[in-house]
Amino acid sequence: MNLTDPIFTDADKARAHLEQTRWPHGPVCPHCGVVNEATAIKGRSARAGLYQCNACRDQFTITVGTVFERSKVPLNKWLLATYLMASSKKGISAHQIGRTLGVTYKTAWFMCHRIREAMTEQNPGPMGGPDKTIEVDETYVGGKEANKHVSKRKYHCGSGAKQAVVTLVERDGRARSFHVANVNAKTLRPLIVTQVHRSSYLMTDGATFYRKTGKEYASHGAVDHNRGEYVREGKTHSNTAENFFSILKRGIIGTFHHVSEAHLKRYLAEFDFRYSNRVGLGVNDTMRTDEALRGIGGKRLMYRRAGEAAYA
Repeated sequence: MNLTDPIFTDADKARAHLEQTRWPHGPVCPHCGVVNEATAIKGRSARAGLYQCNACRDQFTITVGTVFERSKVPLNKWLLATYLMASSKKGISAHQIGRTLGVTYKTAWFMCHRIREAMTEQNPGPMGGPDKTIEVDETYVGGKEANKHVSKRKYHCGSGAKQAVVTLVERDGRARSFHVANVNAKTLRPLIVTQVHRSSYLMTDGATFYRKTGKEYASHGAVDHNRGEYVREGKTHSNTAENFFSILKRGIIGTFHHVSEAHLKRYLAEFDFRYSNRVGLGVNDTMRTDEALRGIGGKRLMYRRAGEAAYA
């Protein structure tokens, strides 16, 4: 898959690719869930890709019940936007998507948020497990001071206020990030214990609010950044999470510039998705794009819920 692929220029080929990706065993009725029991409806008056379920008799297409549903944007442009977002390590702005696809900024902005919705994990289970190491770290995005070590340019994030982000990273595995109101034991403990399996090895920095929670896990290692300690005994560190933050901050500062607090969670889901489906885990751009396309089902994002403020 590359930018010259016909699925990015031909709506029919895009539809066929989407059907093959989401329906490897035949059409799946979004109304009753029956697999491969549908008849393709042909004819001049029929919509392209229309099926009728032989079980419940309802009609549907590949986009029914997905974030692409009822969109007037051709499917080939949806697939191209998904590919661009999935293959851009630090993200791609809605302005660039709009120019590339030939759609308005408002349309591109909404498309990007719908694709981010598709990239969001659905019903995720706890991370880690026996012999697994989970690093937990926090950072701030937005405001001059939060970004000062990344760039001397005075970028702002949203209104300029700093927003706290906590990320859980499984070494040689996935990342999961959360926007939190405050960074303290009261807010972090419920998040950690619900997201990380208790049999995991927990790795953090030396912040005091991790100490009590760390006792609930198989092991808890911590490094004291205030004393210039970053690695101890070769494996006690939170450098994996720090590496994730470097990509996140450079994306927000260099690509998006402005990210509102209301939409931060979707941007975090986008960066989590790319990190969790990275080349280091054997996932290339094509596989990552198809994984995002498999995630469009069972999700809807209406414009009024996404918000009418144009950020990104």
